[in-house]
Amino acid sequence: MSASDRDHLKIFAGRGGLCLAEAMCDHLDLPVAQGRVDAFPDGELIVKVEEDVRGRDCFVVQSTCEPVNDHLMELLTYMDCLRRASAKRITAVVPYFGYARQDRKDEGRVPITAKLVANLIVAAGADRVLCMDLHAAQIQGFFDIPVDHLSAAPVFREYFDTIREDLGDLVLVSPDVGNVKVANMFAALLDADLAIIDKRRESGTNVVSKNLIGSVTGRAVLMVDDMISTAGTICEAARLVMDQGATRVMAAATHPVLVGLALERLADAPIERIVVTDSIPDGRRLDPLRDKLEVLTVARLLGDAVHRIHHDLSVSALFRQSAGSKR
Repeated sequence: MSASDRDHLKIFAGRGGLCLAEAMCDHLDLPVAQGRVDAFPDGELIVKVEEDVRGRDCFVVQSTCEPVNDHLMELLTYMDCLRRASAKRITAVVPYFGYARQDRKDEGRVPITAKLVANLIVAAGADRVLCMDLHAAQIQGFFDIPVDHLSAAPVFREYFDTIREDLGDLVLVSPDVGNVKVANMFAALLDADLAIIDKRRESGTNVVSKNLIGSVTGRAVLMVDDMISTAGTICEAARLVMDQGATRVMAAATHPVLVGLALERLADAPIERIVVTDSIPDGRRLDPLRDKLEVLTVARLLGDAVHRIHHDLSVSALFRQSAGSKR
């Protein structure tokens, strides 16, 4: 980065994006911009930006992961602080966008919370948004400001290319019908076949995988999804393909949400390797899965996007290996 970039480009880190922001800044040869987040005894947040941002191009890195509401409020407060400090442009970098599953009314008297969150981000002062593997691509249209929607596909492809020969006869399995587009894209990238699982959801936490369309007998299986939340879908799918004669099962997902019984389910499931990204901070919460877990970084991808946005360059080159979101 040039001296001008160091002066005019500022990357701030919320508590839900600190490690990722540090890695992005290392890639860009920039220091992390100085800011502080404190909490009052009653839980209210206060953000203090500790350097001059007047006329600067500012980015706030914050995944709205668990605790979702705290991290979301922190992001909003950070942007309001930067706006009132006269930042020239504010970009919300949201690697994991919480509330993305509430993107439409699928029954009466329910909210479209993804749209509400989009309105809040705009109202707080964001001029643009940078996010990754939204659960529903239509969320981009919920914003009345530019949205750059990245995919972690290039990061996954780079990793799986290094072990492709070891995988042998590979089949990509979509754990549900809604993920077929993404699974098909990875099948093409890795020169593999495609199979699909017909899933039925009995409740918010209970998923039953019913039928397999395609053959996995005697073959290695890779299942790819945008997120693993309670892990009910992926674990049921893994048992189904093993019952159908698969030799081994691997799973890959951009966002390791991993809540509820997810860690226990994945530890017991017949999945030998789980590949995720650092879109959500790890800490020590994933320690029970260390023997199975591979964490890839998306810092370089996000850092390159920040560089292009700052210099008013096209970001579309970063989309070329992406098939978008599930729907």
